[in-house]
Amino acid sequence: MKAIKGYFPLIAILAIVFIGFGDKFLPEPLKGASTTSRTAVNNFVIGLIPNRQPKTNPYQRTEDAIQRQEEGAR
Repeated sequence: MKAIKGYFPLIAILAIVFIGFGDKFLPEPLKGASTTSRTAVNNFVIGLIPNRQPKTNPYQRTEDAIQRQEEGAR
C-alpha cells in the first residue's frame, strides 16, 4: 500500500499531461484517446455546473410600470 501512495503524484501528473497535451505530440492511436478523454473530462466538469434558470421574469415589473405609464399618458 505504501508503494502505491508513492506513485500517485507521478500517475496524476502523467494523466494531466496525457489529457491536456497528448494530442499534440503522441502518435495517432494515443492522440485520439487523449482527445476523447479531454472531451469526456470537459463534459463532466460542465455537467457539474447547474444551468441557472430564473424562476421569475426579472424585467416584468419594469415592463408593467412602463406599460402603466404609457396608458396613463394617453
